[in-house]
Formats: sequence, C-alpha cells, structure tokens
Amino acid sequence: MVLCPPFRWNSRKSFKLCTVPAEVNPNVRRETIYIIPDGITENFQNNDEELSNGNGHAPTGYSRDSGNDKPVPMDEDRKISYTSYHSSKMSSRKASETEYYYDERKSSAGRKTISDLVQNNTSKRLIRTERRGVIAEPVMLPDKKRSLSDIQYDRYEKDKRSAEQIKKAVLANDFLKNLMDEERLEAVVEAMSPQEFPAGSLIIREGESGSHLFVSAHGQFEVLKGGQVVKTFGPGEAFGELALLYKAKRFASIRCITEAKVWMLERRVFQKIMVRSGRQEQEDNIRFLASVPLLQGIHPIELTKISDFLKREFFSTGTPVVRQGDRGDKFYIIRGGTVVVTKREGDGSENRVGVLRRGDYFGEQALLHEDRRLATVTALPPGVECLTLERGPFTDLLGNLEELKFVRHAVPRPSQQKKTSQVKSEFEFVELKDLEIVGTMGVGGFGRVELVQYKPNKSLTFALKCLKKVDMVQQQQQEHAYNEKEIMMSCKSPFICRLFRTFKDNKYVYFLMEPVLGGDVWTILQKQRYFPENVSRFMIACVVEAFQYLHAKDIIYRDLKPENLMLDKHGYIKLVDFGFAKRISPNSKTWTFAGTPEYVAPEIVLNKGHDRAVDCWALGVLIHELLVGKPPFRAPGGDHMKTYTLILRGIDAVAFHPRVAKSAQMLIRKLCRAVPAERIGYLKNGMGDIKNHKWFLGFDWEGLSERRLKAPLIQPVASDLDLGNFEKYPKDKQPPDETSGWDVNF
Repeated sequence: MVLCPPFRWNSRKSFKLCTVPAEVNPNVRRETIYIIPDGITENFQNNDEELSNGNGHAPTGYSRDSGNDKPVPMDEDRKISYTSYHSSKMSSRKASETEYYYDERKSSAGRKTISDLVQNNTSKRLIRTERRGVIAEPVMLPDKKRSLSDIQYDRYEKDKRSAEQIKKAVLANDFLKNLMDEERLEAVVEAMSPQEFPAGSLIIREGESGSHLFVSAHGQFEVLKGGQVVKTFGPGEAFGELALLYKAKRFASIRCITEAKVWMLERRVFQKIMVRSGRQEQEDNIRFLASVPLLQGIHPIELTKISDFLKREFFSTGTPVVRQGDRGDKFYIIRGGTVVVTKREGDGSENRVGVLRRGDYFGEQALLHEDRRLATVTALPPGVECLTLERGPFTDLLGNLEELKFVRHAVPRPSQQKKTSQVKSEFEFVELKDLEIVGTMGVGGFGRVELVQYKPNKSLTFALKCLKKVDMVQQQQQEHAYNEKEIMMSCKSPFICRLFRTFKDNKYVYFLMEPVLGGDVWTILQKQRYFPENVSRFMIACVVEAFQYLHAKDIIYRDLKPENLMLDKHGYIKLVDFGFAKRISPNSKTWTFAGTPEYVAPEIVLNKGHDRAVDCWALGVLIHELLVGKPPFRAPGGDHMKTYTLILRGIDAVAFHPRVAKSAQMLIRKLCRAVPAERIGYLKNGMGDIKNHKWFLGFDWEGLSERRLKAPLIQPVASDLDLGNFEKYPKDKQPPDETSGWDVNF
C-alpha cells in the first residue's frame, strides 16, 4: 500500500502487504451504470441549468477492484462504493441455490440471437461480474427554453420496402418492441441512416464500445467470437441495441461475408427521439385535459401531475368501451379513432346518439364519484385508442378534484428560491496532516478508503476516501465529485453517512467521512443467502427514514442496492455512496440513465424522464432481494437487455418465493407499479404511506428514529479501530501529479 501523503503507518497496526488477493468470488458485487444522454440536457422540464451543477455519479466510493491501479477505459470504469471489498469469508452456496449465477450450458451459440452474441459475454460462465460504469459527456442544447423545436435530427428517405424491413426487425426484437409506439417507430425508421460495407469488412469489432443500433438491409453477415464464426445471418436482423441506452462493450464481431448494406441509428439521435416523443405526448395529454370543462381552472402544474396518470388503452372494432348501466370509475379521452354512442330506451330499443372522435371525451363524472353509465360507447373500425384516468390512484396522489381548483402555485422571486444549505461540520478543525492511517476499508479504480485516526486526539477516527485526481480527469469525473460533495455536505441524518469536510493535494482529493465499521449489507446477504423478515423489515425501515429525509430536500438517490447500505456498530443502516444522487426542482424531471440494471425503474429504461418515484421502485426491488436473496428482475446469464425487458414486463409477471409474506408481496407490488405516479411512497402522504402499510404493522417508527430500537442484526465491532469486517489489500502505486486546478473548491 502506498500511504496517501502526508500519512504514515500507525505503529499499533501491522499488515501483510504480500498477501495474495482471494480468488474472485462468483458473487461479485454489481456495479452501477450511469449515462448522461448525449446531446440532451439533464432536466428537460426545468429552465434551470441543473446539469451544469454536476449530476449523477461522483466517483467518491470504492469497489472490489483489489490491486488494480491501471487506468481503465471509460466504458470499463468500475463504479466504486463507500467500502467495497472482496470477501474471502463469503460462504459458498450449494449448486441448487446458485443456478441463476450461470449460463445455461444447454444453449448453443446457434440458438442465440445476434443481439445475445454481440451484447453478452457468453464465454464467461460466472455472470455476477462487476457492472461497468458508463459516462458520456452531454452536448448542451443552445436554447435555455428547450422547446420541442430544439430537438432536431436528420431524416433519411427510404422506399416502402426498406421502411417495412426496419419496422419488422425492430418489432421482432424483444427489448426494442417494448420501447416503441407508432410515432416512435416511425421516427426511428426515418432517422436510420444507410451505410454500405465491402465484403470482409467489420461492422462491429469485439471488445470495442458501441454507440449504434444496426438493422441488416442486404447481404450476408457472420458473427465471430474470439475469431471463430459462431453464427451467420442475412437481411432483416436488428443488433447492437444495448448501445442505444449507454456506451456498451461489444462481446462479438460482425463481419460482412458479401457486399452489404445496413441501417444505423446513433445513440444521441435515439435519445432525442425518445425525449421529443415523450415531451410531445405529455403536451398533447395536457392539452386534452385542459379542454375538459370539468378540469378547467386547475393550475397547469396540477394538470401535468394528472397527465402522469393517463394510460393508453386500445379497443378493437365492435368492443364496448363502456356499457349503459354499469358502474364506472374511469374517464376516457379519445386519442385516435372513433366511437359510436348509443342509448337504450325504456322499450328496449337502441338509439344512436352520436359519434365521438380524437380529442373528444366521455365518463368525466367518474372523477367526482362512482356513477352509472348513461349510454353505451362502442369502438368503430379500425378500433379506438383512448387515454384513461382512474379515480382511485388520481385521488390518492392529488386528492379531491374540486380541491385541486383552489391550488395555487406562486412563482417565487429569485430571492425566494430555495437555497442549498450545507450542514456546518463539527470537525472543521481537522487537517489532512493530522491524520494517520489505521488500515484500508476498500479499494477501487479511483483510489481507496482508509480508516484514519486524528493524531492530536486518537479517540477520533474517520473514513477517508482518497481519489486519484489524474484518473478522475481522464474519465471526466470532476463534476460528479463536486455533486456528491454538495449533496452529502447538506445532509445530516442518522441514516445517512456524514461527510465532514474535503481536502486536496497534487495527487488526490479527499473526503473525510463518518466511519461505518459493520460492513456492507451485500456481503452479509451473500453469507446468509437471505434475511429473516424481521431483519429485512428493520433494514428497509432505515432506508425509508433516509429517503423521507432526502425527498424532503428534493434529492433523489437513484442507486439503492445492498452494496450501498452499511451497518454501524449498533446494527443501524446508513446510506452511502451519493454519486448518483441528484437535487431536482419540485414538479420537474431528470433524463439521465443512471442506476444498477436490476434496480432501474421502467421510466429510466424508456427515457421518459424520472423523479423521486424511481427510489420507490428500487425500494420494492430491495425488499425482494433481502427476503429472497436475489432481485425480482434478473435475467438468466446476467443479460442486461433481458433484464430491462423483465423490468418493462413488470412486477405482475414475477412469481414470489413462498417465504415472502403476503403483506410483503403487496408492498412490493405497490412500490413497483409501472406508472410512477401510482407508487406507494410517491403519493400525497409520501413515505408515510409505506410506514402505515400492513407489512410494518406494529413497527416502532418513533423508537427507530430515536435509535432506541435494538437492531436484529449487529456485526461485531470491538472498537473504533476494528477493521475485522473488512479485508486486507495489497499496496497501491503512487499516481502522477494532477495540477489543472479543477479541485479548487475541495
């Protein structure tokens, strides 16, 4: 180990620096993916330049990257958390308990799709390998108003046969078809550009990072892994779709056997399509709602919230949308197509009342109370698409419709804007030169975390993150480091790891933090396989308290997982690693793809913009993982695209393990609702609804907040110098100096 200057060894501790690191365990912690959309600003609904404040992952944590001090290419950078480490103590599981860690060996390469071969490392048997952090620099749009007209991209003419070929290829892809509606599909077809290749040329090269989706137009192609041909294919195949979400390494090469032509779509163009279509859809929905007399007088901000509840429903020709006499609690707006309205008279005859078209609506009284339908509405050829709004979820979030008309939103003057306040640190007197190393808590691609002692008063210990400045500059992490600093310095909660102050020198930036010595939840979970319900409940309750605190400060966390939960010496959970946290204005959204694949909410995958509702989704996933030992959305083989497909398929497709109690299942389902606005924890009572849920019946929330409750799981911590819950690490090389001055405010 190299001691970060100006440290020296603590004479009371000794280390075996020649110890060989343990073999990599198959239960390797998952890494987080973070994307800034290329060409798209971080917040598209807020005029504030939020992105310039530094959003997303600040690389101020550490991963289980033991002993690797070489710079890692941008797409391979590991996301490193507070005190990640390889654990040689981790107990091995029985084969029957670990079947989801391995590829199915029965599958031959010939049965895999082109996308499977290009996007998945099928040669690796162990699949729970570290997830790579991916970061792309944004290109800011010039107009701060960010109107839809700003989101421009080139379009390429195509004949009808080519357009149909692309559509069929996209809709045949399990993941892409989940992203598309008619408008998006048309935009994707228009935006795909042609590219011709001579025979023998490579379209995709194994090991390189990708940024394009491809559809083969004509010619013959072969897939190569390690130089060996594993599959051939012809026209009409889509491949490389993972690159539309983030910078992804290709695990196979695609070579042209003959002269060939492909259609290509670049990631930045795709993101523009998704953002533009999402914004257009929201504007159309708000316009529809504003035209309804019952909703007139409601503030546009409230109408925007209502629009989040609208769902699309399609009714085929001849299908009754509503029937006369039925009870109703749903309101309909026609988005496309026509319906006929008929009324049954007392003598049993049916009278045609009229025809409704796009923009017309019916059933609006259902928003006020349950009513009897006064007529039958039937879809006419070729069918009708409606936007529907249910009274139940609507009132859960926004309350009574009549009350909404009296809600006012004053526009604050600049002097009234909420200012970010930093919590005054009680350790401002601590200087870097007064610290000495006790031992290492974790290492990673950007540096390491040391347990340090304050020399003038040795009863004071801290966790010190030492981040290599040269690596951070090379991988453009400066803004993310500032973002994490700003958020953590503004937080003071017993359920969040404290950041006391920061330092810098020519080689490192340093974060002086609260030491949390009980280890991380992920490692303990691997040893125990799953947690009993009382342990899971206590841990989740701590996270709920942390989220309630963060959301009240307009901060979304975005990286919940067991790896980012640390146990203190009393068994209480503290949230660590705020690299992906972001402060967003109320009633606004952010567009950054950020998170661990198994934990990201569907709106992140769909590029629809997201807010604090993603934390509610992740909480549901965490409950499942703690109780079962694995998250509900995990594709066999660790395939990210298939994992995202499972996420889009939703929680209703998940079969719960028998040991998950019914009340826990109900809570998970309510947290993982597909519509963000319907998730428990996001509704008008916020996290209070979760606290009042049946799964927490009888739980002493007051005792938890006052830390009077005895934790059900306490890790042994003998003293403030005890590193028994952490591994030992080999020495590290000194990085070169970095003196560009970007860290002036550290």
